[in-house]
Amino acid sequence: MAKILGNRALGENFYLLTAEQENSARRGQFYMLRAWEHYPVLSRPISVFDADGGTVSFLYKVVGKGTELFSTLKEGQEITLDGPHGNGFPALPDKRRIALVGGGVGIAPLYLAARTYKEENPACTVDLYLGFSGQPVLTREFEAVADGTTVNVGGFVTDDIDPCAYDAILACGPTPMMRALYRKCTKSGAKAPLYVSLENRMACGIGACLVCTCKTDLGRKKVCKDGPVFLGSEVFGDE
Repeated sequence: MAKILGNRALGENFYLLTAEQENSARRGQFYMLRAWEHYPVLSRPISVFDADGGTVSFLYKVVGKGTELFSTLKEGQEITLDGPHGNGFPALPDKRRIALVGGGVGIAPLYLAARTYKEENPACTVDLYLGFSGQPVLTREFEAVADGTTVNVGGFVTDDIDPCAYDAILACGPTPMMRALYRKCTKSGAKAPLYVSLENRMACGIGACLVCTCKTDLGRKKVCKDGPVFLGSEVFGDE
């Protein structure tokens, strides 16, 4: 069990939950969160927003019973954190220009990604592209860890990026958004690899239940264990 240090409402049903727990979380990984005994049956997979070894935070949006229960948690209460799980965003030591593209709650793993890429290579340029259907959240926090931040409200954030301007592109959000970004990269002739973080439904988080499997050009893979980060060409290449 982890002690909750804060659970801040951000607007548009977004919340930022921070808990005290020793961890080795890396960018792009996730935890299975649980704040109940019996119902709902399943824990909820939530991406790591930030982590420092002693605390870990999660940006989530209330979309169902589980996340609604998370939103009622108060400072000092406890929550079960199982993780970190999955293969996150890769190291990019030779990439000078990196774009991070997020849509909706898919922006969650991009904060830690931007912060750590800049820490590992201060000479690189990290640009963020954040898409929202309604009120933007945490824009100041994102701006503090990136060289450039583009916020798109109510439109298509993929319209704002020139794939040919980057050496690597990483994305998380709705599948149609990431598919559109892959097609744009392909049509533009961009040489930058595109990495996508999938948001499939999960039950166990460790690859045992097969609920989260996805089709790839190498056969079906488990998003929770083989991913959630894949090359865009691996999951969208045959479309």
